[in-house]
Amino acid sequence: MTVPELHRVVVLALDGVVAFDLGVPTQIFHGARDLDLNRYYDVKITTPDGRPVRSSAGFLVTPEVGPEVIGTADTLIVAGIHFDHGEIDSRMTPVVRAALDRRPPTARLMSICTGAFVLAAAGLLDGRLATTHWAWADDFRRLFPEVKLDPDVLFVDDGDILTSAGVAAGIDLCLHVVRSDFGADVANGAARRGVVAPWRDGGQCQFIDRPLPAAGDTSTASTRDWVIQRLDQDVDLEAMARHARMSVRTFTRRFRADTGMSPGRWLARQRLDHARRLLEQTDMPVDRVALAAGFGTAVSLRQHLHAAIGVAPMAYRRTFRGRVAEAVTAGHPVSRD
Repeated sequence: MTVPELHRVVVLALDGVVAFDLGVPTQIFHGARDLDLNRYYDVKITTPDGRPVRSSAGFLVTPEVGPEVIGTADTLIVAGIHFDHGEIDSRMTPVVRAALDRRPPTARLMSICTGAFVLAAAGLLDGRLATTHWAWADDFRRLFPEVKLDPDVLFVDDGDILTSAGVAAGIDLCLHVVRSDFGADVANGAARRGVVAPWRDGGQCQFIDRPLPAAGDTSTASTRDWVIQRLDQDVDLEAMARHARMSVRTFTRRFRADTGMSPGRWLARQRLDHARRLLEQTDMPVDRVALAAGFGTAVSLRQHLHAAIGVAPMAYRRTFRGRVAEAVTAGHPVSRD
């Protein structure tokens, strides 16, 4: 078999580079091989000026090649960087901009996690669809209002520019690129070598932490606490208003002032959050989870969960607890071979 011409991937590491993000492209792209185990990609790591940079893990990254290798890139990846709020403006230095400008006109651009901030600061994402880590979405929108940010997805493929969400979503993006370049079989092989899922269901919104609101001195706090203890029961608007000793109209107005949403929407969110915790932390069958969270049936839970985060209950449980938990829940024997 003819050895394939190698696709050159160059990873640009900035000061404060996230160590995990730096290792993902090398692992995934080097794992993409043909039947004779020949690689499809050649991966090089460099820095803006060829000098060592600090990683977020506390060690120095010393590149073996200088920034001139960017001029040979078929794909240029900006790895994620660790920064405090407001620091991103200082990262777009003349040296960093010069490094980005070295890329060939035909080179594909990618970013992992907060690497999207660098592309956006360079003006490369204006008017384009992109994503980044959900925890930085508000900062991203504030700094780069011209970018069409979608914080709910694992990655965005916008043709010649691709961006991923946080940390492990870089794996999803790299596997997507391999799949697009050389087909599903090669991508699946790379996933097997990396011992990762070849495809993950849903988006990053399923990983966003939405804790229950803390009770305060607001007028509806005690009723919200009361409802949270009764999510498995048929609690409607009238029952909440009665508990608060208010008319439905007054309760609805005060509830919206306290929480920023209607009682019905808030209740649906609490039921969904409770169902998510049960799926994550227990082996309870889906129909029982649905009852415990107040959805009544597994079909209703499935519809609400899919509408909220794009996945079915078992896919969500599999994401957090693995296939062993799914098999045990279904009552199937689990092979440990």
